[in-house]
Amino acid sequence: MLTLVIQAGGESRRMGTDKALVPFLGVPLIERVIARLAGLGDELVVTANQPEAYRYLNLPIFSDLLPGRGALGGLYTALHAASQPLVAVVACDMPFANAGLLAAQRDLLLAEGADAVIPRTSGGTEPFHALYRREACLPAVQAALEAAKWRVDAWFPNANIHFLTPEETRLHDSLGIAFWNVNTLDELVRAEQFARQELGEGDSNPA
Repeated sequence: MLTLVIQAGGESRRMGTDKALVPFLGVPLIERVIARLAGLGDELVVTANQPEAYRYLNLPIFSDLLPGRGALGGLYTALHAASQPLVAVVACDMPFANAGLLAAQRDLLLAEGADAVIPRTSGGTEPFHALYRREACLPAVQAALEAAKWRVDAWFPNANIHFLTPEETRLHDSLGIAFWNVNTLDELVRAEQFARQELGEGDSNPA
């Protein structure tokens, strides 16, 4: 019923290298995100602009269908790639992506009959830690792209979206870290320090 899509298609300009493959506590960041969300869906796929770099994951890899269309184009690719009716889309640069929160978003989407469940914070919405109903959202996103719209939220008015409140999110993310993303090396270092000091995690040393 659910496809989990990990998005690794960003340009990583501020990181200076492909952030999906940057080590986080000794493990490529994308592998950490995949491990944290393991078991959430019936299908797991990756979207990436450089698919060859991710072949080692032994997962289906999909390149952007509309290159150069930014985050909205990436969301379109994610929804298009999914074979299941529900789609969880998560960015590869979220080291604290939260499977419990995503499961709650899925359950809320089903209970309310919503087209999408997208968290909203004081900084805006989080469409890359969100749940989508493919049948409803894919044509809405496609229509926005065909209308030459670029904003990732351009299609929101044309869908029945439940915007998760901070209070709802906090029930499953008490530390408020699920949406923490790392775009620079400094942010990566701070996130690693938090993982060690606050969560008691240590570096992994793959054989």
